[in-house]
Amino acid sequence: MDGIWRDALLYNKWANLQILADCRELDQAQLAIKAPGAYGSIADMLVHILSAEQRYIRRLTGAEPNLNEKHEFPGVDRLIEHARHSGDALLRAAESLRADDSTQVDYDGRKVELPKSLIVVQAIHHGNDHRTQVGMILESNSIPHQEIDVWHYAMALQC
Repeated sequence: MDGIWRDALLYNKWANLQILADCRELDQAQLAIKAPGAYGSIADMLVHILSAEQRYIRRLTGAEPNLNEKHEFPGVDRLIEHARHSGDALLRAAESLRADDSTQVDYDGRKVELPKSLIVVQAIHHGNDHRTQVGMILESNSIPHQEIDVWHYAMALQC
């Protein structure tokens, strides 16, 4: 794995932890806020981001997810633990990939063979998409939050 992949995955983990830190002090009513076009409530999206990340890891390594979207919201502190674990596991999985590694994916009832590297790309994209939705809800409800773009990640590395 080259440095670009590593940087992208480290950014993904950092961004997950930043958005979770922003949501740590939200009350139940704030965690339940939804917006048109978003996946669901803030709480729904936080769980979705991390449970999907664990499913991507399963596709890469076979490790079974331990977070399920169908269960009760586990709380932000527990999600932070999941984010640390899955961020590290995704990085390890990507580091062990070979160029010709592939896996069969069932997507919308269609089975396709995909390079495992695309699973890693999807994990990063998926997290960005839903973190943006959470940020949009926070912003539109005047709830303070940190910037989580790559520039702010780069600045955080300098500190």
